[in-house]
Amino acid sequence: MRDQGEHKYWVYIMSSLTGTLYIGITGQLGFRVLQHKAGEVEGFSRTYKCVRLVYYEAFDDVRKAVAREKQLKRWRREKKIALIEKMNPRWQDLAEHWGAELVIPGQPIPRTP
Repeated sequence: MRDQGEHKYWVYIMSSLTGTLYIGITGQLGFRVLQHKAGEVEGFSRTYKCVRLVYYEAFDDVRKAVAREKQLKRWRREKKIALIEKMNPRWQDLAEHWGAELVIPGQPIPRTP
C-alpha cells in the first residue's frame, strides 16, 4: 500500500521523422516528451532526433513498467511497429500540442510584438 498517493509510470516510444525508434520509461511523461522535443535528452534520442511520441503505456507499479520497457527493447523492429500501429496507425505525434498555450473561448489571443 502506498502512503504518498498514486504514482504513474510510463513506457513510451519516440520516433524520428525517418522512423528510428527510442524506447524509454519515466514518471513524468509530459515533461520527458518535451525534453526529447527540445533535444535535452543526451545520447541516442538526441543523436537520431527522436522527437515524436508515437506510443505510450501507463503503469501503477514501477517494476511492471521496467519489465515492460525491457520486454519492448528485446522485440524485433517489426513487432514494435505492429504495436505502434495498433494504437497509432498513422504514426501521428501524440504530443504534438503538449506544452502549447491554452486558448479559452471568448478571451483575446495574446499578441507578441
